[in-house]
Amino acid sequence: MSQNSPATQPPSLTEVEPYGVERIPDADRSASPLDLFRLAFGGANTFSTCVLGAFPILFGLSFWQGLAATLLGVLAGALILCPMAVFGPVNGTNNAVSSSAHLGVHGRVVGSFLSLLTAVAFFSISVWSSGDALVGGAHRLFGLSRSDLSYVVAYALFAVLVLAVCVYGFRFMLFVNKVAVTSATLLFLLGAVAFAGDFDASYAGIFTASADAATQDLFWPSFIGSALIVLSNPVSFGAFLGDWSRYIPASTPRRRVIGAAFLSQIATLLPFVFGLGTASIIAAKAPEYVDPAAPNFVGGLLAISPSWFFLPVCLLALIGGMATGTTALYGTGLDFSSVFPRLSRVQATVLVGVLSIAFIFVGRFGFDLVQSISTFATMIITCTTPWMVVMMLGFFTRRGWYDPDALQVFNRRQRGGRYWFAHGWNWRGMTAWWVSAVIGVLFTNIPGQFVGPLGDLAGGVDIGLPISLAVSAVLFLSLLWFFPEPRAAYGPEGARLVRTVDVPVPPITGPGSGATEKRPVLATEGP
Repeated sequence: MSQNSPATQPPSLTEVEPYGVERIPDADRSASPLDLFRLAFGGANTFSTCVLGAFPILFGLSFWQGLAATLLGVLAGALILCPMAVFGPVNGTNNAVSSSAHLGVHGRVVGSFLSLLTAVAFFSISVWSSGDALVGGAHRLFGLSRSDLSYVVAYALFAVLVLAVCVYGFRFMLFVNKVAVTSATLLFLLGAVAFAGDFDASYAGIFTASADAATQDLFWPSFIGSALIVLSNPVSFGAFLGDWSRYIPASTPRRRVIGAAFLSQIATLLPFVFGLGTASIIAAKAPEYVDPAAPNFVGGLLAISPSWFFLPVCLLALIGGMATGTTALYGTGLDFSSVFPRLSRVQATVLVGVLSIAFIFVGRFGFDLVQSISTFATMIITCTTPWMVVMMLGFFTRRGWYDPDALQVFNRRQRGGRYWFAHGWNWRGMTAWWVSAVIGVLFTNIPGQFVGPLGDLAGGVDIGLPISLAVSAVLFLSLLWFFPEPRAAYGPEGARLVRTVDVPVPPITGPGSGATEKRPVLATEGP
């Protein structure tokens, strides 16, 4: 089809997106890997990422030690994340629906649940950090009172704007992130100019040659902990990449899609290093703002900013809050509509948005949840990463082949198909996921917030995430080998690395199933 064909022209920005999680027809897929880059990078090119970038300084590392931890975390996170981008173009739907192939028709709700928790957590972080920055900048610039009413208005402004963008859908969100990528990048570069005179790369942290032995023993736990916090940012996009890449044509080379996802996270070194560098300045000039017991990065940033940078701080808060909020909230509303089919995508988005907004206000003004939200986010990532491993290894063993019709069985309230397995559950993938997630939580060590029962076995180093990664990979492949899946779940070329078994597959029955689908599918028939 010609590139200029009317069928491939993207819809208007003000046209509400018509698609839910059903497979998007090839003729309506007009996005590109560059669009995926813009969405993934735009969603992280914000104050929220700067706050994560400040953690190495909060943990006592020097600037150069913190930079090494940041590079390690971003690179490892990008490598873990980028393969998750291929499911969208292949299946034309989001990653939770694609997970039906590996966790079963009913098991796909695990991905929906994880994406909901991740969205609420990171949406809250973005609104809180951006709202605080906006109010603080307006206070310094215009004398606006830092009252509860000011924060309520700022949070409500972000939340309502984000919800409106998500209701309109993918195209409007893409437009917002196109603007956010360019403008936020320029503002961060302007910030580098603003703080260049105060920056000192020789900031030493607490792990100096004169530090006592007890302090020195904390170096590796602090270094690894910093790297894992940084790594949590790219990994948090794992459940959402399919929401955006599903608009990329299936014929697009997979290496370009994977490359776009990888580079989008490498680009986040800009806000990460901005947060790291400014945190080192804050630690030197206003150390009360980096007290690990009550850190306040936004307040410290405003305290050391030249007066002419207050307005850019407000703009960064507004733009960043919009970009992060839309990427977090959009996909959850999309997936929620498939779990509760009586709700349209727009209705589900509004419902999830209202619940998230309520959580934001209750957490900010009703309880002391703002500090613990970072722990909440870390725990979610620990549970999400094994799910991603199951997905990626499943893609590899299936040679990237999927049955689009069988993936939609849950959404249509049908039964049967290639991915029905045992009453809609693939216990192999489910077992690999929950066992690895539980082990990861047991080994988690977040000093001062949460330490699992086995969290001290590595000398205080948080090894929960690396262990859950390794266990999920070994366990899933072992289960596939010793308890083979039906041959019909694999493509015409058969399985890679694992065995299969020839067993009948139940026919797809229920609403919308055709007469030709009433007979069992034999494993030997293939797709």
